[in-house]
Amino acid sequence: MRNTKPYLRRAAILLLMALSILCSGCSGGGNPGNAPYEPDTPAPPPHDGVFTSAHGSLRFNGDGESVALSIDADLAGLTGLPEGEHEGKYVFLSGELPPNGSVPVRYDAAHRLRLTVEGQTAVVELGIAAEDGSSARAGVNTVTPERIPMLFLADGRSFSIIFNKEAGRNE
Repeated sequence: MRNTKPYLRRAAILLLMALSILCSGCSGGGNPGNAPYEPDTPAPPPHDGVFTSAHGSLRFNGDGESVALSIDADLAGLTGLPEGEHEGKYVFLSGELPPNGSVPVRYDAAHRLRLTVEGQTAVVELGIAAEDGSSARAGVNTVTPERIPMLFLADGRSFSIIFNKEAGRNE
């Protein structure tokens, strides 16, 4: 009669290895700050205050729809919106969802930002690019109460223009 003990041991080891590989993909990971938002939680309050970057500013009044923009020629060229100071509307959008495209979502789940100024509309990707422009992280949890990162692609490289909330300015 043949000894099946070595075969059972190998099978058990292979089974344990396969289970550990499967379970490692299910773990929350070591960076809980990068975990997606919880869908059943209340939406965060709308942006309120002044957010600035090297290319302009966005002033939100907290109503979840109106924004005052002040953008320079570079950002105007990237977005197609008019340069200077303008009142407008904004909506945070999901990524592309077939068959209807992007839909309005809360900002912590947004992949895009639609800005409408003087009848012109721009849809800007949201995300953070690596310093060398070789990669970018877009979508869920890139927009926070203190940061709105706009993501652009030029010459095959990604770059971000990040609008940060100014401390103490809610004008």
